[in-house]
Parts: sequence; C-alpha cells; structure tokens
Amino acid sequence: MAMTSVNETGDLDPMGEYQYWKTVRQIGETGAMQTRVAVLLALLTSYNAAPGAQKRPTPPTTDQTNFLVCVKGLPECDGSALTPAQIEQVAEASKKRNVNYCFNGSPLCDPTRLTQAEGVTVQTARYRRNLEKCLDGSATCDPLSLTLKDATSVHAASALRNYDKCVDGAASCDPIRLAPEQNKAVQAAGARRNVDRCRDGLSSCDPLRLTQAEASSAQAAAARRNREQCINLSANCDPVALTAGDAKLVRIEFQRRNLANCQAGLASCQPMELGEADLNAARSAFRIRNVEACKKGLPTCDPSLLTGPEISSVAAAYRARHNKLKPSPKP
Repeated sequence: MAMTSVNETGDLDPMGEYQYWKTVRQIGETGAMQTRVAVLLALLTSYNAAPGAQKRPTPPTTDQTNFLVCVKGLPECDGSALTPAQIEQVAEASKKRNVNYCFNGSPLCDPTRLTQAEGVTVQTARYRRNLEKCLDGSATCDPLSLTLKDATSVHAASALRNYDKCVDGAASCDPIRLAPEQNKAVQAAGARRNVDRCRDGLSSCDPLRLTQAEASSAQAAAARRNREQCINLSANCDPVALTAGDAKLVRIEFQRRNLANCQAGLASCQPMELGEADLNAARSAFRIRNVEACKKGLPTCDPSLLTGPEISSVAAAYRARHNKLKPSPKP
C-alpha cells in the first residue's frame, strides 16, 4: 500500500512529494536569512573599519596641556614637568618668539639670545625703523646712528618741513634755517596773509606792512563793513565814518524799517522820526488793528476811536460771539 499524508489544504498527498517541497521551502528561507545576516555583518565591519569611524577626539592629558602652555610661553607653564624632548621644543619656540620680539622692536627682546645672523637681521630692521622716524621728524629719532647719506636725507626732510611751517605762518617756524629763496617766499606769503587780515578787519592786522594800494583796499573793505553794520542797526556802527552817500542810504533804510514797525504796532516804533505821509499811513494801520481788536474783544481795543459804522460792526461781532457760547435748547 502506498503511504499518503495530508497536506496544508487538507487533501491527501503522497508522503514523499509533500515532504520534499516543504523541505525545499525551509532551505530557501534559511538561505535568504543567512544572506541578509551576512550582508549586515559585512556593512558593520566596513563601517567600523572606515577611517575615523566611531572615533572621538581624546582630550589632551595633563602633561600634554602643560607642554602646549609652555610652547606658547604662557606664565602657567610648569617647566619641571616637561620631558627632555619637550624641553627642546619649548626652547626652540622661545627662541623664535625672541627673534620676532627683536625684529619688531619689542621691549621683550633679549639680544643676547640671538645668533650672529639673527643679530644682523634685527639690526637692519632697527636701523630702518629709526630712519623712518627721523624722516618723519619723530622725537624718538636717533640721528647719531644714521649714516652720512641718510643723515643728509633726514636734514633735507627737516628743512622742507620747517619751510612748510613758515609758509603757513606756524608758530613752530624757525626762520633762521630758511634759505634766501625760501625766506623771500615766506615773506611774500606772510604779506598776503596780513592783507587778508586787514581786509577782514582782524585785530592781528599789521597796517604798517601794507603798501599804499593794499591800505586803500583795506580801508574800502572797512567802509563797506561799517555801512552794513549801520544798516543793520548794529552797536558796532560808526556813523562818523560814513560817507555822505552811505549816510543817505542808511537813513533811507532806517526810515523804511521804522515805518514797517509803526504799521505793525511794534514797541520799537519811533513816530517822531516819521514824516507826515508816513505818520498818516501808520495811523490808518492802527485804526484797522483797533477795529479788529474790538471785534475780538481784546484788551487793546480803544472804543473812543471807533466811528459809527465801526461800532455797529463791533456790536454785530459781539452778538455773534456770544450766540456761539449759548447752549442750544433741548428738544
């Protein structure tokens, strides 16, 4: 009799065929699982083997920290904790810093630690810095350390600076150091400045240095300034110094301003200075202002100067003003 078995669907199936395919499926599933596990292990292995993977920077040890501090030349350095190799590196870094100090002219420089070649380089840099200071006229210049050629250049630069100061009229000018040609140019520049001061009416003007033409020009400028000051009613006005034409102009301008002040009712009005026509014009302007003041109820109103029609207009303005103040009747 042939052996049979029941498959997963409940049907009869020969034992051999059903068991065969079941075994094949289990083997396939196991192989796929093993393949996935192998791939995962390979990925993990390659990730761990990658350079820098899962590596964190380890903080420096206490000895390493002290070594870095000593290399930088910081005061927290503990030299007793250094190894011989570290001492050599620290010493080399210190020498380099000293060279830089000396090259830049720092007060931290120790020239006794320099080699012969380093000393020559530092001396050259120091000489160049001193030469620049001398050319610029610095007070820290050391002229005794200059060569004859450079000293000549420094002297020429100093003479040029002094000439510029003298031309500009600076107090630090040393006229004794000027060459004859420079002295003439400085005198001419000083004369021009004096003419400008005299024309501007400055107290530093020296009229004795003026030529006849320059003196006439300065006097004309002074006359123009005095006329403007008198027209503007300035306290610096000198009416005696006015010419006949200038005095007439000043008088006309004063009358015009006084009439405007009187017409505007200003306190600076001088009615005694007004002519008959200007006085009547000022009175007419005052009457107009008085009517307006009475209409508005101002304390400057003078009712005695009002005419009959003006009184009526004032009364109408009064009624209109008080009607606005009355409350409206309630409905």
